[in-house]
Order: sequence, then structure tokens, then C-alpha cells
Amino acid sequence: MTEHTSDFELVIRPKYGLLDINWKELKEYHELLFFLALREIKIRYKQTVMGASWAVLQPLFTMIVFTLIFGGLAQMPSEGIPYALFSYSGLLLWTYFQNALSGAGNSLVGNAQLLSKVYMPRLFIPTAPCLAGIVDYGIAMTILAVMMVYYQFVPTAAILLLPVIVFLTLLLAAGTGYWLSSICVKYRDVKFALPFFVQLLMFVSPVIYPASIVGGNLQWLLALNPLTGLLNAHRAVLLGHVPVDYVGLAISAATTLAIFFSGVLYLRRTEKYFADLV
Repeated sequence: MTEHTSDFELVIRPKYGLLDINWKELKEYHELLFFLALREIKIRYKQTVMGASWAVLQPLFTMIVFTLIFGGLAQMPSEGIPYALFSYSGLLLWTYFQNALSGAGNSLVGNAQLLSKVYMPRLFIPTAPCLAGIVDYGIAMTILAVMMVYYQFVPTAAILLLPVIVFLTLLLAAGTGYWLSSICVKYRDVKFALPFFVQLLMFVSPVIYPASIVGGNLQWLLALNPLTGLLNAHRAVLLGHVPVDYVGLAISAATTLAIFFSGVLYLRRTEKYFADLV
């Protein structure tokens, strides 16, 4: 009798700090997070002829089109470097963020069966697409390396900042994904609005144009976009053509952390009704 009672023991614990995160539980389930990320990679390229080549083809063909239109016809400035190199170095980080956010934003609804039948830290579900996207980013980086050799660009010591910039972009995509995926469980409008939102976000971020072409009275508005500092720093550390704007990067890092932690808090507050609504 005693053995049966211990099997169903109910343990009531206080909240785990401000964000109510059970770090011990996250550590215990960490292998599941990597399994989910691996599953994302396998599903993404399942039954495709080109396979992981799409990780390269997507930013490559976008760069070619942008180079012809913006670099050739519109004569868009590119901070004194070839426009193809300028646009690809921005598209590399942007494509990672775009795919990670799109995957994270629809992740809870897309994993309805998993969500309602298996217990796991809910944070893992939107985080997995963000982790999986790192693989695509690494594959697409090979094209940039070839372009840098062709155009004779050598990275400086500032390239040591690259992992920090990519990690901050991961946090930004995950934090925004926590917000959107939680809201999407209750309001499916997010599923339709997200592609439109991502498309608009690209044009208000310095992906295909330098931030310097924006007028001085609007620079503060551009700086509020956390992608501005991340894209500028990403381009600067890779190509070394301009010094890294540490002030802009610090502003982006602060905004990113605010979005990430508020996203964690919102998901934790709303996860109690996920299984009923999804």
C-alpha cells in the first residue's frame, strides 16, 4: 500500500524566481531539445530533391535578384564594397532569423498532438526551430567564404564577435517566437499575419541597404529595431570594411534580451491552457 502511495506523490513547489523557470527540469530534458531540433532538420528536407542545398540556394538566389535590381538598376549604396557581398552578408543572418521566427511562431499549433499528450518543458517547442536554423546558417556561410576569397576580403579579429551576434539573433527569434506561438494557440490569425509581418520587417531592417541612407532624424527609429544593430555588426565583423558599432550592438542586445525574457514570461503564464485550446 505504501509503495502505491509513493507512485502518486504530489509535490507542490513555490515559483522558480521571477520568470518561474525550473532550470533543473530544463537540464534534465535537455536531450529532448536537441532531439526536437534534429527532427526539425529532418522534416524540413524530407522528400526534397535538393535536400540541404536549399539552405544555400535561398539566400544565393535572393542575393542575385537583389544585386540585379537594387545594386544594378537602383544603384543602391553598399558602404564601398561590392553590392553582391554586401547583400549576401545581410541576407545570411536575415534568412536565419526569418526561418527561425516562422518555424517558432507556428510551432505550438503545429505540434498539437505532442503538446496535448506528452509532458515536456513547453519552451522547447518554439526553441527547437531556432536551434535547427543554425545548421542552415553554417551551410550558407560557405558561399560567403567563397565570395570573400573572390573579392579578397579578409576578416579581422572582430570576427570573434560572430558567435555572440548569432546567439543574440537566436534569442531574438526565440523570444519573438514565444510571444507569437503563445498568442497563435488562442488566436490563429497569427498564422496568417506572420508571413506578412516578416516580409515588412525585412524592408525596415538594413538587409539590402546600409543604415546610413536613413535620414538623421529617423536614425533613432531604425535603432529601435533590434535587427539593425545585429545586421550591421554581423556585416562589420565578417567583412571588416567598417568598425563595429558597439553602441548600436549594445542597444540591440538590450532590446533582444527584453523581448526574450518577456517572451519566456508570457509563455509560462499562458501555457496552462495550451492543451485545451490547441
